Parts: sequence; structure tokens; C-alpha cells
Amino acid sequence: MHVHILGICGTFMGGIAAIARAAGYTVSGSDRNVYPPMSTQLEALGIAVTEGFEAAQLSPAPDMVIVGNVMTRGQPVVEALLESGMPYMSGPEWLARQVLKDRWVLAVAGTHGKTTTSSLLAWILEHAGLKPGFLIGGVPANFGLSARLGAGRFFVIEADEYDTAFFDKRAKFVHYRPRTVVLNNLEYDHADIYPDVAAIQRQFHHLVRIVPGGGRIVWNAADVRLRETLAMGVWTPLEGFARAPQPDALWTAQPAPDAADYSHFEVFEGGRPRGTVQWPLIGAHNKENALAAIAAARHAGVDVPQALAALRSFEGIARRMQLRGEVRGVRVYDDFAHHPTAIATTLEGLRHRVGSARIIAVLEPRSHTMRMGVHRDTLAPALAGADEVWLYTPPDLGWDTGAVLSALGARAHASADVTALARELARAARSGDHVLIMSNGGFGGLHDKLLAELRRPA
Repeated sequence: MHVHILGICGTFMGGIAAIARAAGYTVSGSDRNVYPPMSTQLEALGIAVTEGFEAAQLSPAPDMVIVGNVMTRGQPVVEALLESGMPYMSGPEWLARQVLKDRWVLAVAGTHGKTTTSSLLAWILEHAGLKPGFLIGGVPANFGLSARLGAGRFFVIEADEYDTAFFDKRAKFVHYRPRTVVLNNLEYDHADIYPDVAAIQRQFHHLVRIVPGGGRIVWNAADVRLRETLAMGVWTPLEGFARAPQPDALWTAQPAPDAADYSHFEVFEGGRPRGTVQWPLIGAHNKENALAAIAAARHAGVDVPQALAALRSFEGIARRMQLRGEVRGVRVYDDFAHHPTAIATTLEGLRHRVGSARIIAVLEPRSHTMRMGVHRDTLAPALAGADEVWLYTPPDLGWDTGAVLSALGARAHASADVTALARELARAARSGDHVLIMSNGGFGGLHDKLLAELRRPA
């Protein structure tokens, strides 16, 4: 059977392509701005990719067209698809029908931490010999890929609340029908889709409604909006976690005395010590992600000692505080943080690790919500943990960052050009500095450009 994927180069749709190929389908696809690493990954899988969204790519006709949520009415291939009458469905629907229907699905939802928690959970199951399938919005180093069909009963999926397709405006995660759900947190995001946080809570409650009574909902018991969401009705046993002891939190953790950066901590179940984790990840938020993964894995049959052993061998995730290089004593990191809460917690974790060393934070306001200026009032406080801040301010940003820069004072700088920004950062950085580059996109190759500038003779 031949499936053709529209919008194949996104992380989710590229994962769909890899899974379909592994399941024996003939796979092709199309996208705009086709470039590595996704283009090379697809090429390695033997998947032909067409540049652009012209109608001709549907001839000869595939057996099924899978439509990514990047696709909109008016694009030639979409109009041709609708006129043709050939079968089509969204990526989440195809995945649910062809892959997930006979699997024990473990879905990880939340505004923050989905990729890390999904990666941890998949690795725990793998370490226990369960050979899970997975589809994750990042690349866990232990696997070296973001999606796998898997040979076992279990399938781990990063469950996104973004809408499904131009013809299906429900959140993606309602398609997955999970047996185990992790709810990490809930904040306002995706302002291009949801008018307020209550609208997002309703979508999360739709997910809660489809978890069977014999399933499990693992939730952050410290999150007020999750608590409000669950108060709308829940029919599944709950298992809470939190970074510190509190009501409804079965799982908690305590950092070791020598680990202010939370890279070493002890896990407690109902106040009873269960063991320790020492790993390369940092930050209190990752301690929470670990607790969620331990609880979800136990619901799937992995005991706590096995889970802790797996976490101790976890190697991290691409673009999550990933060290891209060190030149002249300047360390350059890549991180996916793009929401004020994630920015603040990422900076907090790095601060605990580097102590009084200078942190230079560099942010690309790239998400739809960020570009709409929704976070303009919370952005400066989120960046306050850095010693120097650079904001990328392209001409089409859509709002004036002046108030943010003013609130941060003399430490704040703006640049409208990535190449110029790399030069400015290289001039400002000195040995011992930590440059944290944050974006949910490629940031115009800033990481490599900065490292190249740092290598230039003085």
C-alpha cells in the first residue's frame, strides 16, 4: 500500500513516515523547505520527498494521503486532493487506526516536559526488555531516532494538544485512546488556536474522558489548572507526583546534598525511599519528569528498581540543554525552551549547575504564541536569571520588545539579523561563559555560526 504524506518534514509527520515504512508501506511525501536532518533521515529510509505542495504529486494516485496540520485550504495539492475524491486522513487518525489500535498506549501530555518524559518512559520500557514503539518530538540519545514501530505491546507517544488538521480541529491526543496518561502541567499556549486557558482545559478533559477505568492517570499534583481540569470529572485511578511532598502526591523526590542542580536525587513513594538517580540531566523540572515516567512505567509493569536503573543510564535528548560545542572556554548550548515557564526553569537548572559563572541567554521568539506577543509581560521575569540577554527581533515579529528590553535593563540587547547576532555574541562572550540559545526552530543556524565566530583568530 502506498501512502503519501503532506507536510512530511515535521517531527511528528516524519515519525509517521518512519513508522509506516517499518510497517511495510510504500511511503512518499512532500513539504516546503526540505533540508537536513529530516531530509537525510527520510532519504536513508528510502522515502521520496517532493519539494512544495503542487497538485502533480498526487499523480499517480497513492492509496492513502496523510495530511499534516501544516496544510491549509488553498494549497494546490489540498484542493486537488479534495476534488479527486481519493481517501485521506490526518496523521493522528492514521496512527490510531493502523498502529495504536492493538497496543497499550502510554500518552504524555502537558504544556512542558512532553518530549523529555516520553523519552524517559520509552527508555525505561526498553531497558526492561519490553521493546516499545514510540513517537517523540525529539531524539533521545539512547535510541538515536524519534520514532519506532516497536516489537512489543507498548507504544509511548508524545501527546500534543495542538489541533489535528485543517478538517479536524480537535487536539491530536484525543485520537490515541491511551491506557496510561501522564499530565505534566497545563498553562496557556497555542494562542493561534485557543482563546484562553479554559479552552485548553476542555481539550485536556476530553483526553481524561477516554482513559478507561482500568487505566491510570499520572498527574502533577502541584498544578492548579490540572486540578481544576480533573475536577470536571474523572473515571480513572489517579496517581500524583510533585517535586516536594504535598497532598495527592504519591511520588516525590529530594535532591542529594551535593546536587544543587538536581542531577542526583532520591525518589520517594508515599514518603518511603525507593532509591536514587544520578544522571546528566539538570533542573527540578526534569526531576518531575522522572517521577512521572517512573509512575507510568510501573503501571505498565516495570518495577521501581528497574526504572531507576534505566534512568541512571539515560543519555539525554537532542536540543534539551544540549552542549553544541566549546571554543575558547565558551560553552554553547541548544535548548527547545520557548515558553516563559520553560525558559525560567531551564535557566534555573543551568544556574544551579554553573554557580556564579556568567550565563548569556539568547532567545528566538518563534512560536505562534510568542510571535503574537502573548507572553510579553512574563518574558522579562523569565529571563531574569541570565547575566546577559539577547533577543532576536526580526522585522516581522509583530510586537515591540522595547518593554521587555527596558525591564531587563543594561543586560538586555536586541538583534534583527542572525549573522550579526553571532558576531555580537562572539565579541561579548569570554572564557567561562555559558551561552544558552533557546528556540523551537533552527534559529537560522545560530549555534554553528557562533561557534565559527568564536574560532576566528582574534
